[in-house]
Amino acid sequence: MKHLFNLGLRNLLRNRIRTAITLGAIVFGVCGLIVSGGFVRDIFIQLAEALIHSQSGHAQVGREEIFGAGSRSPERYLLKDPELLRKQLMSDPDVKDVMARITFSGLLNNGKTDYAIIAEGVEPDRELALGTHLRVLAGRMLKDSDRFGAMLGEGVAAAMHLAPGDQATLVVSTLDGATNTLDIEVVGVFQSFSKDYDARSVRISLGAAQDLLLTKGVGKLVISLHSTDATDAFISRMKPQLAGDLRIFDWRILNDFYQKTVDIYQQQFGFLQAMVMLMVCLSVINTLNMSLLERGWEFGTMRALGNRSRTIVSLIVVESLVLGVVGATLGVVLGVLLALLISGVGIPMPPPPNAEIGYDAYIRIVPLVLLQSWVVGILATLLASLYPAFRSSRVPIIDALRSRA
Repeated sequence: MKHLFNLGLRNLLRNRIRTAITLGAIVFGVCGLIVSGGFVRDIFIQLAEALIHSQSGHAQVGREEIFGAGSRSPERYLLKDPELLRKQLMSDPDVKDVMARITFSGLLNNGKTDYAIIAEGVEPDRELALGTHLRVLAGRMLKDSDRFGAMLGEGVAAAMHLAPGDQATLVVSTLDGATNTLDIEVVGVFQSFSKDYDARSVRISLGAAQDLLLTKGVGKLVISLHSTDATDAFISRMKPQLAGDLRIFDWRILNDFYQKTVDIYQQQFGFLQAMVMLMVCLSVINTLNMSLLERGWEFGTMRALGNRSRTIVSLIVVESLVLGVVGATLGVVLGVLLALLISGVGIPMPPPPNAEIGYDAYIRIVPLVLLQSWVVGILATLLASLYPAFRSSRVPIIDALRSRA
C-alpha cells in the first residue's frame, strides 16, 4: 500500500495542471457546502431566537386543555396554584426566569369601531428580559407601573388608527359570562417576528387582565432559560415532576412554523449536497478519463510485467483518494475562512415569509457540516474513480501498449 501511495502521489505531481483543475472542483464543491450549510444553520438559529424572544419563551407550562381545544377560551383553564409551580420551576439551575401570562379574546374599541383582538396579560418588567426581539415602533415598552397601559401590535394600531397616548376600551366576557370593559391608554406599538401575531395582539399588565376577567388566576407560565441548547434537558427533567393535568411544551411545539421551515431547508440542503457530489463526480471522471487515456501504455506495461488488474484499480483509487483528501481538506480550510470573512460583515436579508423584520445573516461554523462536507468531497472523488479504474484494468494488454503511439 505504501508503494501504491508513493506511486500515486508521483503520478498526480507529474501532471500538475490537470491535478490542479480537479482539486479546484473539489475545493469549490466542499467550500460551497460549508458556506450554504452554515447559512442554513444561521437561519435556524436566528428564527428560533426570534420566536423564543418575541412570543413563546423556551417552554410553557399549563393545563392540558389550554394547549388543545381550550386554546379558544384559555381564560377558562387557569392554573390552580401558579406561585407554587413558579417556585418549582425556578429551582431548576437552567431556568433564568418564569413569567405568568393570561390570554383571552375580546374587542378593542376606539370610540368609532370594534376590532377583534387576542389580549395577553403579562408581567411587564419580567417580560422585558425575554422580549429582546420585540421592536418598539412608537412609544415605549410596557412597565409594571402602567396599571391601565397597553401595547398594541403594529397591525392592531394601524387598523384602529391608534398611537401612544390615545385612549381605547377593551370589551371582554368574564369567566362567568358577563361583559366587562377596561379603559386603557396606549403606551407603545410593537413589531414582533410574526405579522399574524402583530395583527391581533394587545398586551396589558397581568393585574389589569385579572381585574377585567374577574379572576386571580393565570393561564400559563412562560419559562426563559439561560441557553436555548438546554431546552431538551430541561423538558426531560420537568415532565415527571408536573401534576397529572399539567403539560410542558418546548418552543418548537409551540411554534410549528419553525419545524416546517427546518424541514424545507433541510431538504433543499440535501438536494444541494447531491448536486455538489454529482458536480465533483463529473469533474473527476472527466479528468481521470483524459489522464487514463494518456497513461494506457503505462498500465499495459505494468500488466505485462505481471501486475494484476486489481493492482491497476488500486493505484487509480489511491490516486483519487489522495486527490479527494487534499481537495476536501483545502475546501474545509477555505470554507471556514470564507465563513469568518462573511460573518464579519453580515448579509442583509429581507423579512422571511409571514414576518416583518429583516435581519443580518451570518455563516455559522458547524462542526457537523464541516465533517459532512469533507466526507462528501472524498466520497464523490472515490465514486468517480471506480468506473474509469475498472475500465482501464479491462483493456487488453496489447491494446494498452499500442495507445502510446
